Amino acid sequence: MDLNSDLGEGFGIWKLGDDNALLSIITSANVACGFHAGDPSTMRRVCEEAAENGVRIGAQVSYRDLAGFGRRFIDADPVELADEVLYQIGALDACARAAGTEVVYVKPHGALYNATVHHEKQAEAVVNGAKAFKDLPILGLPGSQLLKKASERGLRPVHEAFADRGYTPQGTLVPRSEPNALLTSTAQIVERARSLRNGEIVAVDGTIIKTSAESLCVHGDTPGAVEHARAVKEALGTVAAFT
Repeated sequence: MDLNSDLGEGFGIWKLGDDNALLSIITSANVACGFHAGDPSTMRRVCEEAAENGVRIGAQVSYRDLAGFGRRFIDADPVELADEVLYQIGALDACARAAGTEVVYVKPHGALYNATVHHEKQAEAVVNGAKAFKDLPILGLPGSQLLKKASERGLRPVHEAFADRGYTPQGTLVPRSEPNALLTSTAQIVERARSLRNGEIVAVDGTIIKTSAESLCVHGDTPGAVEHARAVKEALGTVAAFT
């Protein structure tokens, strides 16, 4: 299973997460592209460090929402949203190529990720923006409109699960404004990773959700993220990038 994490989420003098440590553990880096976090210097630095560690780079595209860290829904025009997705991928790819590598997949961030589970127009916009750049794989929630639209446009849909987020009985993520949205115990997070090997996730009410996942995310801004990611890697035995 691929192990991914959200990186490059600082901005200017503001820092978030331990990118260096996580890059020694994970196989795929979802790098902020400047819309919810990140800036040109941060993007280039993370791309250089990812290249040095043999970690694949993905564009973590977002609403244009630095103040809200991309966690607020925006009723964006689909054409403009597609253009902004294309813009973000291109900016990150320039930094990646300067480091001798390239962007190899796309993953929405925050509110955009959650919106594209059910919002058909925005899901289509994300796919259109990605498709305009290149036929890149799209990471998303199993059963989402995003992965459905990606498949329809000939892009590879990659099923993703979260080691450190609470799930509803319907298989969606618990909103961060609600209790049990975030798992902070390493033991809980490791147990989630182990259950995923059996194709299961336990929802916050105890419901067993049958699922499949090729990539597992540990958020870089979750308290104890480095410890969590290292423990998950050890529990899984081996991690490998999705192909």
